[in-house]
Amino acid sequence: MDETGVKTDEHKTDEAADAAEATEAPESIDVTKAAEAPEAAGTDTPEDADASTDEDTDEGPDGTGTEGTGAAPTGVGQGAGAVVSAGLGIVSLTGSWVGTVASARESLMGQLQTSSSSDVGTLIEKGYGNAWQATAMWGGIFALVALIVGVVVLARPAFGAPGRPQAPWIKSVAWAGVALGVIGLLLAVLKYTDVLLGLPATG
Repeated sequence: MDETGVKTDEHKTDEAADAAEATEAPESIDVTKAAEAPEAAGTDTPEDADASTDEDTDEGPDGTGTEGTGAAPTGVGQGAGAVVSAGLGIVSLTGSWVGTVASARESLMGQLQTSSSSDVGTLIEKGYGNAWQATAMWGGIFALVALIVGVVVLARPAFGAPGRPQAPWIKSVAWAGVALGVIGLLLAVLKYTDVLLGLPATG
């Protein structure tokens, strides 16, 4: 600017350059802030998101892995065991063809071992006593098996997957098998030892 207050061309050029710099400064600041915004906000990148998704699918609610886990047990085996236990308990009380055959075999062997000259006590013991004991023995075997199977079914949940209760009907049938097994075993022991329904006295 000269003494008269008129701006020269040099001063006009300097003012134009200053105005251009002032106009470009906000744009550079905005671009810098926009580039730093994702990092400041803490957003996950696609790789981080995939990693977190994999971790979520690898672990279940209780922190255990869910890969390779099989289907939940349906309790079919326990139900079948309970029914078998109850069936064996009924057989121990009503008799089976095995016990019938064993009784007939003992009766036949008794007849072969005795003669018409044998006393009455020997005839009764060989012909009937041994046969009745054979029937009681096989009834006791069936009762014992029924008792063991019922106990195994009732104790199975304690050794299985935790948090999976046993169906009520399985417990009921298993307990019925255990009860029938105990009754059948007790009756078999009493009959085999002649405490219950012993041989008639001959003297």
